[in-house]
This record gives sequence, C-alpha cells and structure tokens, in this order.
Amino acid sequence: MDNGQERRKKTIEDSMTEQVHLIMQQHLNGSGRLFGGALMQWIDEVAGIVAMRHAETHRVVTAAVDNLQFKRAVYEGDILVLRGYVTYVGKTSMEVEIDTYTELPDGMRQTVNRAFFVMVAVDENQKPVQVPDLVISTEAEKARNEAAKMRRTMRKQRRENGF
Repeated sequence: MDNGQERRKKTIEDSMTEQVHLIMQQHLNGSGRLFGGALMQWIDEVAGIVAMRHAETHRVVTAAVDNLQFKRAVYEGDILVLRGYVTYVGKTSMEVEIDTYTELPDGMRQTVNRAFFVMVAVDENQKPVQVPDLVISTEAEKARNEAAKMRRTMRKQRRENGF
C-alpha cells in the first residue's frame, strides 16, 4: 500500500518486449561468431525496456545479472530474437527474464541464451520507488514466478556470503 492506496497491478503481457536483430559483419568477433558483448548489451536493453514498461517510468537501473550462458553460436546472416518479460516483482525491484533465440527460415527458434536481470525503479534522486504488483494468471507464469523467488533467495545468500 502506498499512501493508503492499493498498488497498481500489471500483467506479464503489459511489459513483454521482443527485439530482433539481423546479425551482420560488425556484430562478429575474430572467430566469426556474434560478439558476446553485443549480445549482453542487447539483453540489458531489453531488460531495461521491460522494466520501464512495468514500472511506468524511464528511470530503472540494473542491480544484478544472473545466468549468462551461451548455448549456441550465432553467425552472420542469422536472425536473433530477444524476448523479455517480468517474472517477479518486489516492492521496488523486478526480475526480468530475457530469452534469446536464433530464428530459422521456417520460423522455428533455437535457444542461444537465457538471462535473468534484477532491475530497480528509481526516482530523479536515484532512490528506489515502488512498482506495480505482478498479476500471475497461468500455471506457466506461476512456475516462472516460483523459480524467480528461489533465485531471489539465492542472490540474497550470495550477498551475505560476499559473492
């Protein structure tokens, strides 16, 4: 509750974001594969946009990044799809999952990466501000939310242990 008012609520679909890139020469590293730093930048951008949409503000910061595992190489000419959505909401923070795929000519998608970002909404003085609650509607959303709660607990344990 904020000033005696009920917190706003938003669905996962309200902030879901998809970004598409055609991989070109300037995106490649010396081995002819997508430069990991370019992918990390795009993932951070998608996480930020999802968080801005959910929090209804352009002021969000990246507080943590989990699980950047590269499962498949990406090459010149590939279509790269990044899809981000909120999986968990605290008072001022949001966990955003970003799934990255290559899209084949027939529309099938192959997993490249899955990342989890913790984003925090802030005011003009960089102080955290409350964000809308997350509406969980489906069993899949519930499962993602429960997994996000477990990751939140693990992040807290890592902080306590100095990691």
